[in-house]
Amino acid sequence: MRQPPRFSRRGFLKTGALATAGLAIPAWARGQSLTHARQGFGELSGEVIDLTIDNHQFGSGGRSGHAIAVNGSVPGPLIRLREGQEVTLNVTNNLDEDSSIHWHGLLLPFQYDGVPGVSFPGIRPGETFTYRFPIRQTGTYWWHSHSGLQEQAGHYGPIVIEGEHAHHMPDPRHDRDYVVLLSEFTPRHPHEIARMLMVGEHYFNRQMMTVGSGEMSLEDRLMWGAMRMNPRDISDVTGATYTYLVNGHGPADDLEFAFTPGERVRLRIINGSAMTFFNVRIPGVEMTVIAADGQEVDPVPVDEFQIGVAETYDVIVTPPDGSHAFVAEAMDRSGMGVASLTSHAGHRATPPPLREPVTLTMADMGMGGMGGMDHGRHGKMAGMDHGADGMDGMDHSMRDTSLLPESVEVGPGIDMVAPMPVDRMDFPGLGLNTVDHRVLRYTDLRARNANPHRMPTRQMEIHLTGNMERYMWSFDGKQFNAVTDDPIRFGYDERVRVKLVNDTMMAHPIHLHGHFFELVNGAGMTNQPLKHTVIVQPGGTATFDLTADEPGDWAFHCHLLYHMHAGMMQTVTVRPFPEEGDA
Repeated sequence: MRQPPRFSRRGFLKTGALATAGLAIPAWARGQSLTHARQGFGELSGEVIDLTIDNHQFGSGGRSGHAIAVNGSVPGPLIRLREGQEVTLNVTNNLDEDSSIHWHGLLLPFQYDGVPGVSFPGIRPGETFTYRFPIRQTGTYWWHSHSGLQEQAGHYGPIVIEGEHAHHMPDPRHDRDYVVLLSEFTPRHPHEIARMLMVGEHYFNRQMMTVGSGEMSLEDRLMWGAMRMNPRDISDVTGATYTYLVNGHGPADDLEFAFTPGERVRLRIINGSAMTFFNVRIPGVEMTVIAADGQEVDPVPVDEFQIGVAETYDVIVTPPDGSHAFVAEAMDRSGMGVASLTSHAGHRATPPPLREPVTLTMADMGMGGMGGMDHGRHGKMAGMDHGADGMDGMDHSMRDTSLLPESVEVGPGIDMVAPMPVDRMDFPGLGLNTVDHRVLRYTDLRARNANPHRMPTRQMEIHLTGNMERYMWSFDGKQFNAVTDDPIRFGYDERVRVKLVNDTMMAHPIHLHGHFFELVNGAGMTNQPLKHTVIVQPGGTATFDLTADEPGDWAFHCHLLYHMHAGMMQTVTVRPFPEEGDA
């Protein structure tokens, strides 16, 4: 088999730097008027699909500003594909800067994966790049830019891939089908947000605990201060600057999803945000999860679930007559995306109020079994001495780099080491472990279709590391650099067990391009659920089994946009390319 064309990463970086240096100030930055992007998305399908990337204005929830729209809308169009077809996607970049599209969750040749600096050179201003690949799967996915921070500005959209015979054999599990794409909008330029986070990681946090508020004792304040941490450090960017969107519509836009009583409605829920974990619920209506990251799972009835950035979940609901609030509440509870699931056109459901802010615990700090200890009225651990000596001891234990393996590069990029990280696959997500209704956990997921049984032949441990004060994020203490990058190497078709250890106090949605991996979640080995993105909880671990059967160079990164931008990214290289007839 002839190998796909190779590109030099050094060449990518050099080209990108020269292109950036020569850019004129873009029209939108000079105050020139721009066309307003449409809210919501149309639909494209067929063998050849044309997409154009342009600067636009966009507004929602009283906020208005610059956006990057594809085919004139935010989000960009729904791309509906069919298993077994070969699709050609012509993407024209009308921006004053390089751009790209990554087909998130799709199995394809690596040179069409759309990551500048890893698998292709990017799309220069005024140029058209043609992606062409066969469709080898079904399910709910999405696409987004992998250039700069354009994803934050509106450059994303949904993908639905139907079965080869879907038009002749409709799915008996549902009568109606909706795509529900969750995201955020801010008029702030994404590079301005990145700068603000570098200056102070709490810049957008309006829910900090203080002594004067009565939420925190002086003793607790001294303890957290000694560790240079805050128990409300849940989300880096919040509702202070974001309007949370459902299909491009803010809460005040009265978005409706119509149904007829008795119908089974499929909701294909996609978290296409830049930085927001959402807790999704429809108060009073049971949801049955039938797919995770596009892959079918045994049905799981729940009342709420957390969806990390870049994850997708398909659910079936059978709502009773009336109007029901679809609620996507930001994990830090600083705002929500809202729509109405209604059998009465024009009738708006009343969403519930925001719940109390979330507070981190000892378990979220990687203190392992100590998370279950009595924290007393103010959250301090009963029976522990938090005097000067006690704080020094705790601070030392949470910064003891001798606990880290030799593979981790110790330096200024690490300001916390989880002393006792434990498997947290059964944790439902920050703020959801104390609710009194059914919440989805990764341990609930079982693959609907059996996977081939193969034992891993190698084990690998990767640490998620960071310095929150300096806003430095990394894998194994090493920030990504496309020129000096030493990639993670897998042999073609190698079976590897990968353990992710989160040494930080923040949840990270970790995404591997070009592959599905199997969560090691307690299911039998043939029923481990397939996913492309996994949330690694604060101070916890998550493990997956990977069959590296997609040759090429692939991105591996935290899908929190500003974490990836600040260095939490790596390249995965799968070699050799199989000879023709071996694949």
